[in-house]
Amino acid sequence: MASIQKTTYTDAEFDAIVNLPENADKILELIDGEIFEKMPTNPYCSIIAAIFVRLLGIFVAEHQLGYVTGADGLYILSKQHRFAPDAAFVSNERLPEIPRTGYARIAPDLAVEVISPTDLYTEVAKKVAAYLEFGTPLVWVVDPEMQTVAVHTSAGARTIGIDGELDGGDVLPGFTLAVKDIFPS
Repeated sequence: MASIQKTTYTDAEFDAIVNLPENADKILELIDGEIFEKMPTNPYCSIIAAIFVRLLGIFVAEHQLGYVTGADGLYILSKQHRFAPDAAFVSNERLPEIPRTGYARIAPDLAVEVISPTDLYTEVAKKVAAYLEFGTPLVWVVDPEMQTVAVHTSAGARTIGIDGELDGGDVLPGFTLAVKDIFPS
């Protein structure tokens, strides 16, 4: 993730920057008021994100729970926090109408962040803290290098290794996923 400039922006200033013609093909995020461009990742990280979108999407559709978005699904958590998680789930109850433009004006129920070589751990940590602060009950941070998933909730964090299993808890009851199935060989 590359910072655009070392300054903070208001909501209106961020919207103006996002809407500039030169930014039409960019995914910009606002983290603590600072603008970051979500950089293209490598195929491996992209495949991992797609696995989450596919498997979460199948489960959510089968159970008619809500919606799953990919890396260009944008969420407004607060005036200083606008994120595009690599995968996310939002329930029907929290998002009864799908926005056709702009951002979803809520925090997702589940956010998945896949750490790519261009991500800074400090920025990912800030995003996790903001997700939890502004109402995302479950955040999964996937580390392709270590082949682990850090599971974050308001109760704390734990890391699950390659032989472990993710579960959707109260957010996606009944959803399970073996960590080994996340990482293509």
